[in-house]
Amino acid sequence: MRLVHPRQHHQLQPQAEAGGGAVHLSAEGVTRRFAKSGGGELHALGPVDLKLWRGEFFSIIGPSGCGKSSLLDILAGLAAPSAGTIRFEGETVASGVTPDGIGMVFQEDASFPWLSVADNVGFGLKRAGVPAAEARARVAHALAVMGLTDFASAYPAQLSGGMRQRVCIARTLVTRPRLILLDEPFGALDAQTRLIMGEQLLDLWRETGATVLLVTHALDEAAMLSDRIGVMSARPGRILQVVPTGWPRERDSAVASSPRFGEITAALWNVLREESLKALCPTSKG
Repeated sequence: MRLVHPRQHHQLQPQAEAGGGAVHLSAEGVTRRFAKSGGGELHALGPVDLKLWRGEFFSIIGPSGCGKSSLLDILAGLAAPSAGTIRFEGETVASGVTPDGIGMVFQEDASFPWLSVADNVGFGLKRAGVPAAEARARVAHALAVMGLTDFASAYPAQLSGGMRQRVCIARTLVTRPRLILLDEPFGALDAQTRLIMGEQLLDLWRETGATVLLVTHALDEAAMLSDRIGVMSARPGRILQVVPTGWPRERDSAVASSPRFGEITAALWNVLREESLKALCPTSKG
């Protein structure tokens, strides 16, 4: 495995504009403000400018409360920005409308407890009116990809937390999204399960060719999975820097043993530490 090493240790590189391929999703000047109950506004997010290249795996890390999940909701069309524009495949994303081709997986277990695993996975296809034979074939494929074939008739209460998250990912996969948005999907899992789920996510990414955007608190998770990693500031959240990892597409958890992995996580922490201190102690100068 040939790894790309940076010229300087612990130095994040600015976001590259050249050589990234086609822009799949872009955010331009995206800002989010909330009205305070006692009057005035809370500037929660932005301005954020971001470009995702088609077929890449991009992760976002940042301190708690910096607006990572709010940004993801805006990118998915689930919430309206106070200012700015989102474009997916060249078309503007309207608030309240998730474009065809975008699938989202949330941190919380979103499986339906009254439905079997197979019915959970096929729920969206049934609502969309996909013919029964095609739906069965697509569900079977999604279950196989996520290692859930033997549990098709089981119910969520009979599964571990990691398996329930695989059900939610399969339910997103079965709709064949071209862009997958993941909001800390492994946050509640133990370290070993997170590692296994991360490798399965990489397999899924390679098989589908989808663009993936992952929000995570875990620096090691971001460093292992990503082509590029965006670091957000303390509130109001902005993209401070973007670091390319240099990993080959055919990668797995073995990259964690390379010197480059340590360099990436150290560089990310150097920036994130300062921003986390600002988030915890707004008057602190670090």
